[in-house]
Parts: sequence; C-alpha cells; structure tokens
Amino acid sequence: MIIESLRSLYSRDLNKLRTEIESYQNENALWKTDKNISNSAGNLCLHLVGNLNNFIGTELGKTGYVRNRELEFSLKDVPKAELIEKVIATAAMVDSVLSNLTYEDLEKEYPLIVFEDKMTTGYFLIHLITHLDYHLGQINYHRRLLDAE
Repeated sequence: MIIESLRSLYSRDLNKLRTEIESYQNENALWKTDKNISNSAGNLCLHLVGNLNNFIGTELGKTGYVRNRELEFSLKDVPKAELIEKVIATAAMVDSVLSNLTYEDLEKEYPLIVFEDKMTTGYFLIHLITHLDYHLGQINYHRRLLDAE
C-alpha cells in the first residue's frame, strides 16, 4: 500500500513539475532571479532532477547516475525542452525504482547518512517527496511572479 502511495505521489508531483516548466511563456524567465529570489526555476528544476536521480536512482536503483550538485545551481539557459526531458526521465526512473521495492526494503536503513543520523528508506522517501513539493511551490510562485514581465 505505501509503495503504491509513494509511486502515485511522485508521479503526480513530477508531472506537476513538468507542467510548471511547460507553462513558462518566456523561456528566458526560467533563469531569472530577482531581489530575494536567489534560485531560478531552471536551477530548482535541475536540483530536483539531480536530487532524485542521486538519492533514488543511484542509491536505491543502482542506475550509475553521477551527481554534480554545484552544476544544478550554476548551469544557466538549459533549453526548456531539455528540462522537460529530464523531468520525464526522472519520473520514469523513480517509478521504476519504487516499483521494485518491497515493504521490507522500506524498513531497511537507507544506505547513506544524509542528515545527522541513520533513517529508514521509507522515511527518506517521504522526506524526498516533501523536498520536491517545497521546491515545486517555489517554482510555481517564481513563474507567476517573474514570467509575467
């Protein structure tokens, strides 16, 4: 039950990320920052793709993905179509990895210490969806504030 719920939530929210990126009328606005908005929507999108490919793909799915977190925030002007492709590929990877997990896998200790202490894989997967949603909300506001100009 919990695995199906996680698959559904990740699918829903990664599809929403795709929709948010597609909704930018001005492709250059994806890369805008302004006053107290220090991260562009494009960089937040790259960050979410890198984060999920690293923590779900590499660690749980053994995909071989190699993360470069600094580039997630320093790359600029990646075409909107390429961002969308990355989101679609990430959604497919997440669903594939989650569909191969068992309830027992969720109860196991996550293979990395990401925070200060050990945690279960299930706990970390819930954390990762909340992280996705936090940044998804930022992207939504970014689009409504900075794509209108």
